[in-house]
Amino acid sequence: MHFNPYGGAAAQIAAALVNAGPATAAELATVLREHGATMGAIVPADAGAVVAWAGRLRAVFEASSSELAVDLVNELLADSACRPFVSRHDGLRPHLHYAREDEGVLARIRAYTAGGLAHLVCEDPGRFGRCAREGCETVFVDTSRNGRRRFCSTRCATRVHVAEHRERVAVASAGDREAAAG
Repeated sequence: MHFNPYGGAAAQIAAALVNAGPATAAELATVLREHGATMGAIVPADAGAVVAWAGRLRAVFEASSSELAVDLVNELLADSACRPFVSRHDGLRPHLHYAREDEGVLARIRAYTAGGLAHLVCEDPGRFGRCAREGCETVFVDTSRNGRRRFCSTRCATRVHVAEHRERVAVASAGDREAAAG
């Protein structure tokens, strides 16, 4: 599925920040860099605020309904005080940003991730979530062709499917033993 830059990259950065958990400024900067974000350096004083923001982003990924997700995203948009701004930087053609280029990195992260989740809940609210494997806290943005992703990774999916297979085999074996004994 093709997303616009906010619904795609920004939503994926939101997921990556959530999955980073409690992190240092350097670790958060690495997460942003690995996802192609060029927002500037995160100073240690801002790291806690970014982690707290990521906690609020997590609530969107874990929302029990699309209506709740929309309400949560609206709160993020309001709190990030983002407003559309046409940007022309780095030789790129004019494009939309939700924060001015001269704003601090914390404001830009908030606006970018809130905007990304806003596009995502409007375009396809079923394209994000939390891993369905019990005990896994990882969130994801579903960019698969069919949009039916339930797990954060192949590893988690395999664990669940193997456990389900073993359960079916055990139930069938118990039934065979009962039939043989009966």
